[in-house]
Amino acid sequence: MQLLGIGSRLQHPELGKGVVVNVSPKFYWVSFLDSGLETIDLDSEFEVIEALHDEVDTISFTEVETTLIRILRKWSDINPMVPIADKWKGGNLLLQPGDTNLANKEIPIDSFFHKVVMVRDRLRVMEQKINAHNGLSDQDKVELQQYITRIYGSLTTFNILFKNKSDQFVGEKSSD
Repeated sequence: MQLLGIGSRLQHPELGKGVVVNVSPKFYWVSFLDSGLETIDLDSEFEVIEALHDEVDTISFTEVETTLIRILRKWSDINPMVPIADKWKGGNLLLQPGDTNLANKEIPIDSFFHKVVMVRDRLRVMEQKINAHNGLSDQDKVELQQYITRIYGSLTTFNILFKNKSDQFVGEKSSD
């Protein structure tokens, strides 16, 4: 029996049509149209639709996965993880009301930080949408951009939470 190479197409009796994405000593890693990635024994029952052997560059499943992750990050609106400053990891934010009859509220600082990052990311998306909007005049875009810049400035208080300076909020720069 000759092994199928990566890129070979097959028809499995239970899993349907699939493409071999990796080969190990005991299994084919097959991406099936209906069920996603599955491993099947090399000697499983299946019909070969198109067999590829030596003419195909072999790549590992890890390489396929890494490439897919890179493509998804590049083309999606999902932003990379923004790290919290080490000194705040695992800490809590304590909100203490002025009225001593009321209870304090304690929130994990990681959760609070996540919300701050979400606000920052949504402001960035809004900024991009304003700048790309065809219905707004250049003057309208400038005015809206100034409001967003002021919002960033109002949020600079939270910059102490960010591990990297490049992730922090930046407001209006003074022109001294």
